[in-house]
Amino acid sequence: MPIYYILGGILVLILSGLYTVNQGTIVVITLFGKYKRTAEPGLRLKIPFIEKVYKRISSQNQSIEMEFQAVTIDQANVYFKSMLLYSVMDENEETIKKVAFKFISNKDLMQALIRTIEGSIRSYVASQKQAEILGLRHELVDSVKGQIDQTLETWGYHLLDLQINDITFDAAIMESMSKVVASNNLKAAAENEGQALLITKTKSAEAEGNAIKIAAMAEKEAAMLRGQGVALFRQEVAKGMTEAAEQMQQANLDTNVILFSMWTEAIKNFAEYGKGNTIFLDGSPQGMENTMRQIQAMMTDKSQKIN
Repeated sequence: MPIYYILGGILVLILSGLYTVNQGTIVVITLFGKYKRTAEPGLRLKIPFIEKVYKRISSQNQSIEMEFQAVTIDQANVYFKSMLLYSVMDENEETIKKVAFKFISNKDLMQALIRTIEGSIRSYVASQKQAEILGLRHELVDSVKGQIDQTLETWGYHLLDLQINDITFDAAIMESMSKVVASNNLKAAAENEGQALLITKTKSAEAEGNAIKIAAMAEKEAAMLRGQGVALFRQEVAKGMTEAAEQMQQANLDTNVILFSMWTEAIKNFAEYGKGNTIFLDGSPQGMENTMRQIQAMMTDKSQKIN
């Protein structure tokens, strides 16, 4: 046999043993069906026809979406849409062996993973009431992750994240929940409106009270000033009349002249500034004499008080 046939056969044999491992992938090699070793990314060589690439395992993050139903303790149907993010725990040999040989195929792994998570969520939901589910989203995720992590570790996987994207109920329950929310909003709006109206009325009453108080104080102060003005006017008038009377006495004149002048001046002012008011005065000599005596007695009394 020519030598080039032998060399060609050897070359073909070597080439049949070459294989590549992509980045982010770990290859499991078996020898006659038994685990032999793992191969990292790059160009690798195996024994042709004896060693076999059993499985290619991705070390990258993987995700699956799930939709399932659960029942609460008060018999309400809850529908979940969730996303699961997981990956191989590490690239250690023992971990890779678990991932490679725990399940026959990746389909079986997905089925077991989904059923395990669904069971954990349903178990948690069954212990809660329908009205509490929406507010326990984070607690639900934490509870499921705590239970699932231990199971996944025995398979060589690690749960990175579990997101509950949507939680819905039956149409009748959703409608009743909407009515409850709407009624609560109306109640809150009515309470806020009532409080606003109460505050407005209170502020208005306070403003009106303050205005009345300020007006009353102003009127009080004005009345006090008017009274003081009248009192000062009377004091000055009495003082002036007293001085005039004393001067007339020193000049040996009759003080009745002053009283007569006051009387006539008063009548003149009544006629000039009366503005239509009717004032009855006794114009007879006797009436004038009585009035003069009264004024004289008043002036004498004022003079005694001042002195």
